[in-house]
Amino acid sequence: MDWVYVLRFLHILGAVVLLGTGAGIAFFMMMAVRTAEPKIIAHTAGVVVIADWVFTASAVVAQPITGALLAVAMGWQLSEPWILASLGLYILVGFFWIPVVWMQRRLRDLAREAYRNGAELPQEFHRLYGIWFAFGFPAFFAVLAIIWLMIVRPSF
Repeated sequence: MDWVYVLRFLHILGAVVLLGTGAGIAFFMMMAVRTAEPKIIAHTAGVVVIADWVFTASAVVAQPITGALLAVAMGWQLSEPWILASLGLYILVGFFWIPVVWMQRRLRDLAREAYRNGAELPQEFHRLYGIWFAFGFPAFFAVLAIIWLMIVRPSF
């Protein structure tokens, strides 16, 4: 088998994992928060934190490596406008994802504390959840744009 196909497969798989894990994490976290039950939110947020580290972080590391190797194998210059645009969007996603990782851990901890104390979720939880929710939109649409750039490879 041609190793370019392996690189393509791994790169596409990484993109699917980034998009799918991001969407899945957002969905399950939103559904848990809608219950307003600290026990459910704490459990779900705990799983979200693990999933983000296992799946998202792995794909975050793999994507630039497989992308660079694939570009070289295909004879593309890393200075191609669509590649530079993809890299810029990738960095933008990182600017949103890194704080989200911290926020998810804090949301988990706040929900665990509320559950242990038999209390309602504190105001800090709701404020932080709003920021977490808002950060998801630019990151999600940037990932969609990167996938579009990968497929179309426009010349600008």
